[in-house]
Amino acid sequence: MKKILKRRDFIRQSGSAGLGIVLGSVTSGSGWAEGHQVLGTQPIEHLATPPMEKVRVGFVGVGNQGSGHFENLLRIEGVELKAVCDIREERIRWAEQECEKAGKPKPTGYSKGPEDFKRMCDTEDLDLVYTATPWEWHVPVCVKAMETGAHAATEVPGAITLEGCWQLVEISEKHRKHCLTMENCNYDRTELMLLNMVRQGLFGDLLYAECGYLHDLRGYKFGTAYFPNDWRLQYAIKRNADLYPTHGLGPVAQWMDITRGNKFEHMVSMSSPSLSLKREAVKRHGPDHPLSKTNYALGDVVNTLIKTYKGQMILVTHDTNSPRPYSRKILIQGTKGLARKYPEEKIYIEGTSLPEHRWEDLSKYTDRYKHPLLASLEEKAKGAGHGGMDFIEDYRLIQCLREGRPTDTDVYDGVTVSAVVALSEKSIASKSAPVDFPDFTRGKWKTRKPLGIVTA
Repeated sequence: MKKILKRRDFIRQSGSAGLGIVLGSVTSGSGWAEGHQVLGTQPIEHLATPPMEKVRVGFVGVGNQGSGHFENLLRIEGVELKAVCDIREERIRWAEQECEKAGKPKPTGYSKGPEDFKRMCDTEDLDLVYTATPWEWHVPVCVKAMETGAHAATEVPGAITLEGCWQLVEISEKHRKHCLTMENCNYDRTELMLLNMVRQGLFGDLLYAECGYLHDLRGYKFGTAYFPNDWRLQYAIKRNADLYPTHGLGPVAQWMDITRGNKFEHMVSMSSPSLSLKREAVKRHGPDHPLSKTNYALGDVVNTLIKTYKGQMILVTHDTNSPRPYSRKILIQGTKGLARKYPEEKIYIEGTSLPEHRWEDLSKYTDRYKHPLLASLEEKAKGAGHGGMDFIEDYRLIQCLREGRPTDTDVYDGVTVSAVVALSEKSIASKSAPVDFPDFTRGKWKTRKPLGIVTA
């Protein structure tokens, strides 16, 4: 093992003991779920860190989604992919080959088991650790990254327990490191345009929104040629909750300035029966297979209704077990009109849309309201995952780090939308009782500035 730089030694000596105390507190039952400030940290209004000419990245998990982010980072100026960690040796080889094809130095590989990211963080001098692993590893990777002096970025959801949410907040505050939940749908074409419309007041005062993640994942959950024994099936067996709220809720939270002048107050959740996964197991494997005899906790449809401080309502739907077309059920409504994304992109604005009381095609508004970030990065993003929005979110992260600016979303934004996982489970288990939202900003939401119309 190479000699560790002085900066890393200092951070480890000053931070590890404190983290041990925190983890001990969680084990003893006094930890984050109730919002206790175990470390005595203070919320940060808008974190900005010193600019850096080059961002040295360690990547954890270069499978399905991770491989796309890895390829994006190879295309972005100012990025050095120094290390890659994956439990599969063949994925390390793939990453090395991709760097070679791009004319970049070969990253150091780490593949000695699921916790080898710790050795990577201890060994390498990194500015950013990016993870695209199964959900249970998001918090451990991000905490280790920040503890050893790097910023952290994770695929969604950022955390799947309230303890994990508070842990990300307090470790980020303690070390003053960015910790982002990388919600790519914030950067989709329509969602960006709707943000621009909201900021320009087209819908008036916002009243209501619908959103969600409605995606038939039975093929993934029960295994395909590419994803045998998918880990998501285990969550469907164990947990009845909105397991994946951020794709729809991330953009809505930005439109409604959540954590930035507004906040989620409370929510209720309920679920339908869980029928489709058992039926799918019987169809695939016959009635005597263990998966056909398994009881699945996750309801086929989970609905959550959120109330905000400003009185707005948000309906969030999770539906990944049943046969259906893909949707994120996007709808935004205000005092002057409303717009939707699925099944077709439509808009109605009072006094503008003709004939009255009829939907218009949203595309008629593109020339006026196309978001400048999309306009400036559309060409660069071509060919990247999910229509280019993956590239735009990665580009903005690197741009903000290099320029020393606050990131478009931060740890408070990420854990707030991710907390729906644990809170929905709690509400469903309590006969759809209302549950209060934790205020991860501890009052700073009152003075934090909303996201502006940024551009590259």
